[in-house]
Amino acid sequence: MAAAGAEVDGAVGERRQLINVAYRLLGSLTEAEDAVQEAYARWYALPPSRRRAVLSPGAWLTTVTGRVCLDLLGSARARRERYVGAWLPEPLPDGSGAEDLADQVVLDESVAMAFLVVLESMTPAERVAFVLHDVFHYPFAEIATVLGRTPAACKQLAFSARRRAGAAPAPVPATAQAETVRRVREAWQGKDIAGLVAVLDPAAVMTADGGGRVGAALRPVEGGARIAEYMLAIADRAPGLELLERSVNGTPGLVARRDGVVLTVASFDVADDGRVTRIWVVRNPEKLRPWAPEG
Repeated sequence: MAAAGAEVDGAVGERRQLINVAYRLLGSLTEAEDAVQEAYARWYALPPSRRRAVLSPGAWLTTVTGRVCLDLLGSARARRERYVGAWLPEPLPDGSGAEDLADQVVLDESVAMAFLVVLESMTPAERVAFVLHDVFHYPFAEIATVLGRTPAACKQLAFSARRRAGAAPAPVPATAQAETVRRVREAWQGKDIAGLVAVLDPAAVMTADGGGRVGAALRPVEGGARIAEYMLAIADRAPGLELLERSVNGTPGLVARRDGVVLTVASFDVADDGRVTRIWVVRNPEKLRPWAPEG
């Protein structure tokens, strides 16, 4: 009985790691949870003798979770072709407790919105190989069991993914990012277009995701001046909207809410000169469920 209990505890204890892997692979906390639940369903569907024969439940569960995610990534491409407007990853708040699903995701550079958007440019196989090897340091021999390819082929996939990702610039210190975000908030609330233009890079790009469910720009808004005009037009049409500085995927961002309900979550890419180069705005209500307790 003790051995069986240890086996169950060992499998359950892998859930946090699996959620972290699946979120980075899928860019969706909801889909990540579904993938992990499917992996556990397959685990507990094994006969007890088969489970006892597995030397590492964590490796087994990671392999199955990776395969489930690979299938989901393949079908997601077709779904996103029908998606209304731009598709962005699901933004994460700082978790408020150990029981919160969002709190199980380790917030580091590999969940920054800029990084997750780059992952979207990769093929499903490249993404799996890159995330498992470069982020979680799994050996290519293990990744090969997920992808059903040779270790050498998986190494080549990771190399190709790295070329797509390019050289990531050194992250701007959080204090500097927070100061830039504060300036954006103050200029927006004060309807100060000159202040907004000053904090936005002239070549800045804003991408919004409304999913066809709420109003959002269907195409990226390009240019600091155009973005500033767009933001102030929203301010004029949104009386009673409260803008708060909050952590979004582990970096300083903004949350817009009305009557306690979060309507928009925005994350920013900030250059060394303190100006915003990219803004990602998520308004699709289905992607804002982790923000429901925001208070």
